[in-house]
Amino acid sequence: MTRADHPSSGVWRRPDVCTFAAHAPDEHGGERHGADQPSAELRKELDAHWRAMPAQRLLDGGMVHGDVLRLQAATDSGQRWDEAAERLGEAQVLRAEAAAGEGRSRTAIDAYRAAVADFLFAQMPLPDGDRKSALYSRARAALTAITQIPASYLQRIEVPFASGSLVGWLRVPAEARASVIVFGGQSGWGATYYRLSDALADRGIATLMAEGPGQGESRLVSGIHLDVDVPAAFSRFVDALEAVPELTGRPVGIWGNSLGGTFAAITAAADHRITATVVNGGFAAPTLLPFQTFREQAAAMLGSDDEAAIAANFARLAFDPETDRVTGGILVIHGGVDPLVDREDQTPFLKASEDSTLLEWPDGDHTIYNDSEARTAAVADWLADRLS
Repeated sequence: MTRADHPSSGVWRRPDVCTFAAHAPDEHGGERHGADQPSAELRKELDAHWRAMPAQRLLDGGMVHGDVLRLQAATDSGQRWDEAAERLGEAQVLRAEAAAGEGRSRTAIDAYRAAVADFLFAQMPLPDGDRKSALYSRARAALTAITQIPASYLQRIEVPFASGSLVGWLRVPAEARASVIVFGGQSGWGATYYRLSDALADRGIATLMAEGPGQGESRLVSGIHLDVDVPAAFSRFVDALEAVPELTGRPVGIWGNSLGGTFAAITAAADHRITATVVNGGFAAPTLLPFQTFREQAAAMLGSDDEAAIAANFARLAFDPETDRVTGGILVIHGGVDPLVDREDQTPFLKASEDSTLLEWPDGDHTIYNDSEARTAAVADWLADRLS
């Protein structure tokens, strides 16, 4: 943020983050159409991004409402998704730095969190490469800035695995009585679930926002793909929690979203230190769905675009309700209008425990983006009960 011409006035002016010059060259040397005439190809691309990342998903993933509106205005005028979201993140970083400089820790944390969400959604639709990695690094930098503020109770976790490290962001509230490992699937990673940690912290539960195999830095930096022992990888996060003095001996839960729900279930079946399991929009038998974005993301997670190899790897990760058992309770969340996951895809998880619950939103979309506050509260309450 920059102060208006007369600093003593106390008026703040937001930097202009939503304007590109008409017909400016793009990063590839071609011509970018002006604000009043986006190309048909770019319009098609932007429409696809908004279908994959609608407003309810952006809000659930931590983007503040004002930035959602600014992103909509920017893309409506023909700005590229990643560039517009990146500029929003830059503005939030400036706001955070100004607040931190004035000793306003709460405001600084909130602004850095908004920046994290902007950068994460900026990189989300991009293929692996320098641009995606650079944007993810900007999210990491904003998260690192948060760890420097004591009131955030946030710390970075790295655990060795395979050829590199798995990364997570751990938030430990005062007097934590339990911990939960939270993660997503093909595109929602790590701090995308920061808002879930708010609800868990309010209930005295620490949250480890994990980036597992094929996700986040674990993939983009360490090159750890989804061809490894996935339950063993997520169990390394349980080891990490047990090594934190405030959490040693405390109960551990796991909460997987989207394809991450599958990872949560197979990890809990393999590691009985986990005593509460949440599957939100997962597949008991994951398969390669007939959607271009799903296929591209599945290929990136595995590090191979061989569809036979992707299908075989999904089959390897299937949850077997006849043999896979979890310790403690399991909660399965389903959206009645989920375009990706049918109810039948999730009901096998309910056979994994005598304490199983299906919580369904008849009008819920994928992972219940469209009623995220109520979903998060219900899951956090269930976890608090089971981990007490």
